[in-house]
Amino acid sequence: MNKTLGFKLGTIAVLILLLLIPLFMIGGLIDERQSLRDDVLRDIARSSSFEQQISGPMVVVPYRKYERRWIEKDGQSVQETYTLNGNLYFLPETMDADIGVETELRARGIYQARLFHAKGSIKGRFKLPERWGIDKDYDDYRFDKPYLVVGISDIRGIESGLELKFDDQQLAFEAGTGLDWMRAGVHVPLPQLDGQQARAFDYGFDIALQGTGQLHVLPVGRSSSVAMRANWPHPSFIGSYLPTRRDIDDTGFTAHWQTSFFATNLEDALDQCVSPQACNVFLGTTFGVSFVDPVDQYLKSERAIKYALLFIALTFAGFFLFEVLKGLSVHPVQYILVGVALAFFYLLLLSLSEHLGFGLAYGLSASGCVLLIGFYLAHVLRSLGRGVGFAAGLAALYAMLYGLLSAEDYALLMGSLLCFGLLGVFMVLTRRLDWSRVGRLG
Repeated sequence: MNKTLGFKLGTIAVLILLLLIPLFMIGGLIDERQSLRDDVLRDIARSSSFEQQISGPMVVVPYRKYERRWIEKDGQSVQETYTLNGNLYFLPETMDADIGVETELRARGIYQARLFHAKGSIKGRFKLPERWGIDKDYDDYRFDKPYLVVGISDIRGIESGLELKFDDQQLAFEAGTGLDWMRAGVHVPLPQLDGQQARAFDYGFDIALQGTGQLHVLPVGRSSSVAMRANWPHPSFIGSYLPTRRDIDDTGFTAHWQTSFFATNLEDALDQCVSPQACNVFLGTTFGVSFVDPVDQYLKSERAIKYALLFIALTFAGFFLFEVLKGLSVHPVQYILVGVALAFFYLLLLSLSEHLGFGLAYGLSASGCVLLIGFYLAHVLRSLGRGVGFAAGLAALYAMLYGLLSAEDYALLMGSLLCFGLLGVFMVLTRRLDWSRVGRLG
């Protein structure tokens, strides 16, 4: 290869490597701003309420069991009695929930957190077995008053008083659950339950709950049915089960979940709840909705900067083509100025998107860079037509990049086709060029 040509290509490679420095700095700034945003959102949630999980209802029966064992004392076998304390747990036969959700934005500075207000009713039926399901040694047990418990992960979000409809009675809930492994929630003592005979009763209560980000439901019923509707058109369904039916439009969504003990295995998981750590399976068998805004300007800015090296390489390749095909001279300083302008696009995109939204910020940042580079190249390439043509090509690249950022599922396919197409254009333009005879550039 001609020495001058090799030196030029080496210089271009070094310039590209140097431009990685500001790009890395902008990438670090994106991470820093995203971390600051997350801290502000957590602070807003800390001042109101975090994500919410509704766990229950279930009936809890505290007991004391008297055990006997033989011990050696003073050379003689003596019978000793000691006490075991614990709880019996009973999950409902049916659980039907109907929940409506309204979302709102809370702002702090330039950052916004999306809060939700969930209002609805939960009802169903319990079937409690005779003698609390204990087949033997029943006389060794002493039972305290049973109560019904509902776990609510952040009780600060309870917006109104809770009352339980127990058959035909109205009973007021009290704070706390009385359980070591599920401390956050409410409970209500249940009268007229002595466990001597099998008993079935209907239950129901209304709930009004505020939270941030996500709403989870633990389907505790042998048969559970949960219907949810909200004014949020971008739901992300999360958890162990997807809705059996869902309908999403521009005004919001409706969704319906249906589960059973056969699918959840919650009775076995509840039997393992002897410590908070052992209850992770039980408490984690949930489903729900995330109300997080899918248009994350920081995530899209981070994805956009991954294509920065490709943009700079393609722009420099265009300069190089003008040099070898038109015999023009482009100085390394001119290369680096255009490269810095391309890098500034990402800084403009980040700063504007925090105030204007990603789409508008992208359009303004791209337009500013295209106009600046087009104006500059019209003088560098000594032709208004060439400057306008180069700017048009750069604008097309920015449009393609926006398409890549918007089409997450097809980004790899579109990016591969774009690179292949540009390689084809380069090969077509240089198909008649005799590289061995390329003389001094410029």
